[in-house]
Amino acid sequence: GAELLLIDLNADGLKSVADEIGAQYCVGDVSNEEEMKNAITDFNGLNCLVNCAGIAVGAKVVSSRGMHDLNLFEKVLKVNLIGSFNMLRLCADKMQSNEPDHEGEKGVVINTASVAAYDGQIGQAAYSASKGGIVGMTLPIARELASNGIRVNTIAPGLFATAMLSGMSEEVQQSLIATTVFPKRLGTPLEYAMLVESILTNVLLNGETIRLDGSVRLAPR
Repeated sequence: GAELLLIDLNADGLKSVADEIGAQYCVGDVSNEEEMKNAITDFNGLNCLVNCAGIAVGAKVVSSRGMHDLNLFEKVLKVNLIGSFNMLRLCADKMQSNEPDHEGEKGVVINTASVAAYDGQIGQAAYSASKGGIVGMTLPIARELASNGIRVNTIAPGLFATAMLSGMSEEVQQSLIATTVFPKRLGTPLEYAMLVESILTNVLLNGETIRLDGSVRLAPR
């Protein structure tokens, strides 16, 4: 029953999903302040943000190929961490003007981290740093926005059937799945959505990062 605004850089994929579910959409970069200001300007009654834009790269800090490219490290942090914070602050600014419900709530922010924030693998320095930053900012922002009636939580997914993981070889995917305790498979978008719904409806969940991972603990490599 929600009215949705979808934002992504993938114009074709974005339009396809938006048409399928009857959502509004905007092609844009979540780390770009002006683009995102314009994207949400006319989206009235904004009371929930789900931050799930993200990119991942694999690169060692030093190797026979040379040092980790600094621009690549910055790019991952810009999209994953700065992009999430950019959307959070812009949407929270709009949410604070909402009429509070019977609990005094005006809005909910749900960020997406990763289990790599806790047990990142070799080559995931940039990705783990970006996701660790999201975990680290969750509680202080939740404490601050409490006075505005806005809750802030984070989901830390494990191994999910997304474009990011499906781009890896079958061998790599199976080796990752083998480290999952139960169930031994990839997570689904529906299972992520179910947790989003639970966070939205359970007002007592605030300032928390929840692992959604089948008890997976990533091996060093």
